Amino acid sequence: MKALEIPEIKELLLRAVNDKEKGMGSYNAVLDEDALEFLADMAGGDARSALNAIELGILTTPRASDGKIHITLDVASECIQKRVVRYDKDGDNHYDIISAFIKSMRGSDPDAAVYYLAKMLYAGEDIKFIARRIMICASEDVGECGSPRHWWMAVNASLAVERVGMPEAQIILAQAVTYIATAPKSNRSCEAVFQAMQEVQATGDLPIPAHLQDAHYKGAAKLGHGTGYKYAHDYPNDYVEQQYLPYELSGREFYQPSGNGYEVKIREHMARIKKEAAEASSKNKES
Repeated sequence: MKALEIPEIKELLLRAVNDKEKGMGSYNAVLDEDALEFLADMAGGDARSALNAIELGILTTPRASDGKIHITLDVASECIQKRVVRYDKDGDNHYDIISAFIKSMRGSDPDAAVYYLAKMLYAGEDIKFIARRIMICASEDVGECGSPRHWWMAVNASLAVERVGMPEAQIILAQAVTYIATAPKSNRSCEAVFQAMQEVQATGDLPIPAHLQDAHYKGAAKLGHGTGYKYAHDYPNDYVEQQYLPYELSGREFYQPSGNGYEVKIREHMARIKKEAAEASSKNKES
């Protein structure tokens, strides 16, 4: 059966409270707007759950001095057996919590990160939305520093929560969150593409070196396309010095590995293969 939409649940709740023939209108109950919103949201598309909650509220709440039964947000919360978490999915508080969640992972605080995860889950946040934010953090704030394992963890967690669903998805999300939060951090990949984008915007359509251009189409050879290209796997360490960037950007470095985590190995590897290639080139020139 298809889950009902929130407006449909709200309509059912109001009908149940006010209809004197088929509902509980004879009890003279009043359903506050925020309580209505809360019950409709917490029902998760299940009309029976919403109706059971409102029935429990009407039958167990004493009448006020005005002779009416007031179903307030507190009453609704007790009926649904959850404390109300101030979390408006379309308001500022939603963005405040997700901001704190991301910044806690970025700041290597797994305790804070898992707390904000719990707060979002408790308020009924979409688990797919949470998983997307974890993937973004894994790429933006861990990057190459944590080795590919951290990216795989984030992506696999996203796939897993869609297949498993709640409540078990909270375990998967918690594992991904603590893994990303405790990873070594680097935003060097993120900074690299931002700087490259700025360069493209500033310098426009710089010509690609001819030896890198496609040489397969008719007439390419006459233009010198592909001429002089050195196939990296033919050389030691699968690396050879040649111009890859446009000549106008020769020597420009966009990606500069940090001194953290796996990027230390990347930096050492790149320095070693460049040094050995330069030494080999120097020997060839001498001979």
